Amino acid sequence: MEKRELTCIGCPMGCMLTVSMENGEVVEVAGNTCPKGDIYARKEVVNPTRIVTSTVKISGGDKERVSCKTASDIPKDKIFEVMKDIDGALVKAPVHIGDILIQDVAGTGVDVIATRNIEIA
Repeated sequence: MEKRELTCIGCPMGCMLTVSMENGEVVEVAGNTCPKGDIYARKEVVNPTRIVTSTVKISGGDKERVSCKTASDIPKDKIFEVMKDIDGALVKAPVHIGDILIQDVAGTGVDVIATRNIEIA
């Protein structure tokens, strides 16, 4: 039986988790003090995902960049591709919170959305 040690990021407690796996499947999660730990551990060892936050260049805005994030989790192994697409993007002002800045970033099926308002300069 394979065992993996993780630090939970599901809540502020930061529990030390032990995940027992057999044939690539989770058999048991131990060490969590809340249900979020169990959910996080099972997902992390089988299909790790992350929300990516960054900034995108703006043209014609009252700021040079707008903060952004992926609208939902993306596969962890796609982070560098997602960041490359974000780095190469340029959007025109105005931009409002929730606006889609990049559709289907890096072929993940997930959009990159604005997390700040930028007005025309």
